[in-house]
Amino acid sequence: QVQLVESGGGLVQAGGSLRLSCVASGQTFSDGRMGWFRQGPGKEREFVAHMSTGIISYADSVKGRFTISRDNAKNTVYLQMNSLKPEDTAVYFCAASASAVGKYDYWGQGTQVTVSS
Repeated sequence: QVQLVESGGGLVQAGGSLRLSCVASGQTFSDGRMGWFRQGPGKEREFVAHMSTGIISYADSVKGRFTISRDNAKNTVYLQMNSLKPEDTAVYFCAASASAVGKYDYWGQGTQVTVSS
């Protein structure tokens, strides 16, 4: 059974930083894709960042502030979030796919990030 478990969320002031982690178990995704999405209050879920071998993509709203990375040995993906803004407030979800393309197969439960002004 595949599980994705996020951690690292919390309350931070605007301009601050947080680092999210997502540990995958039950399957390795070193040849696939892992990414982050978020859903703010009253909003639809939106793409934040993802990475597969040699390819990294970011949403325009987070470029230059967020950095995605992964440790294949630990089957873990990270999201370093700097210069946080109140509009970054959302539940952040980790997603994973065994394939480098196509839809994501697995999702985590999410971790809350709240940025105060």
